[in-house]
Amino acid sequence: MAAPDTHDEVPWWREAVVYQVYVRSFADADGDGIGDIPGIRSRLAHLHALGVDAVWLTPFYPSPQADGGYDVADYRDVDPLFGSLDDFDGLVTDAHGLGLRVVVDIVPNHTSSAHEWFVAALASAPGSRERARYLFRNGCGEGGDEPPNDWQSRFGGPAWTRVDDAAATPGQWYLHLFDDAQPDLDWTNDEVKAEFESVLRFWLDRGVDGFRIDVAHGLAKDPAMPDLGEAAGHRPVDTAGHPHWDRDEVHDVYRSWRSVIDEYPGAPAFVGEAWVPNPERLARYVRADELHTSFNFHFLEAKWDASSMRAAIDESLGALVDVGAPATWVLSNHDVTRHVTRYGGGDVGTRRARAAALLMLALPGSAYVFQGEELGLPEVTALPDHARQDPTFRRTNGADVGRDGCRVPIPWSGDAPSYGFGPGAASWLPQPDEWAALAVAAQERDEGSMLHLYRDAIALRRALPALGDGAMSWLDTEPGVLAFTRDPGFACVVNFNGAPAAIPTALSGGDVLVASTPFDGGLLPADTAVWLP
Repeated sequence: MAAPDTHDEVPWWREAVVYQVYVRSFADADGDGIGDIPGIRSRLAHLHALGVDAVWLTPFYPSPQADGGYDVADYRDVDPLFGSLDDFDGLVTDAHGLGLRVVVDIVPNHTSSAHEWFVAALASAPGSRERARYLFRNGCGEGGDEPPNDWQSRFGGPAWTRVDDAAATPGQWYLHLFDDAQPDLDWTNDEVKAEFESVLRFWLDRGVDGFRIDVAHGLAKDPAMPDLGEAAGHRPVDTAGHPHWDRDEVHDVYRSWRSVIDEYPGAPAFVGEAWVPNPERLARYVRADELHTSFNFHFLEAKWDASSMRAAIDESLGALVDVGAPATWVLSNHDVTRHVTRYGGGDVGTRRARAAALLMLALPGSAYVFQGEELGLPEVTALPDHARQDPTFRRTNGADVGRDGCRVPIPWSGDAPSYGFGPGAASWLPQPDEWAALAVAAQERDEGSMLHLYRDAIALRRALPALGDGAMSWLDTEPGVLAFTRDPGFACVVNFNGAPAAIPTALSGGDVLVASTPFDGGLLPADTAVWLP
């Protein structure tokens, strides 16, 4: 049974624990090897038992699936691969009945090349209304044979593709900061702005509780479209003053969206995916009239090191003070290597991941849990090339293996594929044999498992008035150890060292609320976190 909620007076999004479902890989109800909405409905009891407050669903819209559904062909329906609108409505009803809010992905930077707008654009002449919704440009060089500039796709290769124009010679080029099947929209276009406000209302009217905004930092482009030169292809966190990342104009979009979502009851909320150079730039996205929250990737990217983690925490919280927004902590998601592997892999990586979970859940603000994180799943690094589906693998000719390793369907039960993912052995990415021991059913029987650690910590987080939204204070510690208190009556200590370390004297002798590894109250073991009253 879930612990009583002591935080009813705080808006849910300021301190929620949100569980990310990668729809293709969570649960397969029909046996085709691909996760679906009926599968999610069948496993909602797992999320309820875990104690999370909300579930975020990655895109389930009609799509050719060139990029795992982030190439949307229709923003107002469900792909038959995943079910139907009736299935979605049933999922929302079931989730709400269990006290779970539902957050859905919205993909505003680009559509699928199969979207009716882009199909119409290809059939229309340069300068037409249909092309004005996207970023079509004439090429450079003799005959317009060169791309309009040197911008590079985030998935590898040029960010421009030329079209075969029957209506004009030479053919124009269109911008796609990701795959060529994902043409970028022109957010200076009034039709684009009106369409997405309508899409927001469509899903809000169906009862969703919020939106995760894909590529929230990418909508605005410098109209001059200058070459990037040596910076071409760099990640947005590497460059400032970028012509297509984190431009000031994106904030006009979110002020407009905020006015839409604020019309609805129940405090629906936005969370932005914004890869920006520093926490100060991130804070601009969560000003009072823009997004409610935005993912804290500086924390995700911090090394397993006390000074690195403290710097990420301090800089993140400090940048948010003036705008009054909560931090949003995350350790893994569908775009990055799972943190068990990032922290060293094997027993060491698992031990550190257990400690990181207690650290994240003790920090002020909200937290996101990526499916399988509560099972301690590592990155799958041995996928065969023929199985890989991430467009990054194709566009870089295998130089970048892409993100499939964190997207492998999760194990639920049994000792053979698909480990309860579906009714048969099929799964769209192969699961490693060692995942039988990490399945939900196996961990249910082990009170020392990662699953029980997450359940215990989330229940305590809900029950203790000190946790969730609020403030924290650091304590003096020996090198390699972080310790902080939160009022009333809570402390978290994390030993990042490879050897046992002393906890602060003021905290010694207290009862242990929960520890990431066995702790008897003496020296804190290596790579261990503990919560104390």
